Formats: sequence, structure tokens, C-alpha cells
Amino acid sequence: MTEFLVAACLVIGTLFMLLAALGALRMPDLLMRMHATTKAGALGSGLIMLAVALHYGQSDVTARAIAIVIFIMLTAPVAAHVLARAGYFVGVPLWHRILADELKDKYDPTTHKLTGEPKEDDAER
Repeated sequence: MTEFLVAACLVIGTLFMLLAALGALRMPDLLMRMHATTKAGALGSGLIMLAVALHYGQSDVTARAIAIVIFIMLTAPVAAHVLARAGYFVGVPLWHRILADELKDKYDPTTHKLTGEPKEDDAER
């Protein structure tokens, strides 16, 4: 039974990692690529670490696998946010079919800070 769970976690985790790689290749802009790789990559690596913990069944290996999963779950979203923010600041172009850029008039490029006050367009909505 354990071998079946290990194999299922490995296959599903590998498929999520494949989806993350395909998302990095196929998505049209930086923000969508990062979304695909962060979500699917973290889930895929978590499932692979779960398979490792189940396969070995030792407390030290399980503790390391849990530590790896926690580290990935804590750092991947933060790293994606920092990279997305940096990409937006330097002017990486967004996909042409994006309907709204909500930061466009709220970002000061000299101070790199967001203003909290709505513009005239926002007050009319």
C-alpha cells in the first residue's frame, strides 16, 4: 500500500512540476509565468517530498522533508512577489489582453511607493 502512495505522489508531483515548466514556457507575460511556476512548482515539490517521507519512513528523513516543504511554501510566494514587483518597477510589458492595470496611476516611479489615494477614474466607479 505504501508503494502505491509513494508512486502516486511521485507521479502527481512530477506532473505538477511539468505543468510548472510548461507554464513558464507558454504563458504570455512575466506575471502569468511566475504564477504558474510558483503554484504548481510548490505543490509538485511538496508531493515529491511527501513521497520521499513515505518511502523512507524514518523520522529524520520525514523531518527533513517537512522542513523542505515548509521552506518552499514560505519562500516561493515571497520570491514571486519580489520578482513581480521588480518587473513592474522596471517596466516589463504586460500581456496586451490584460483589461486593467490597477497600479498604473497609483505608483510613483521615483520613490517606488504606492499612493493610497484614488484618482478621478476610481472615484466615478
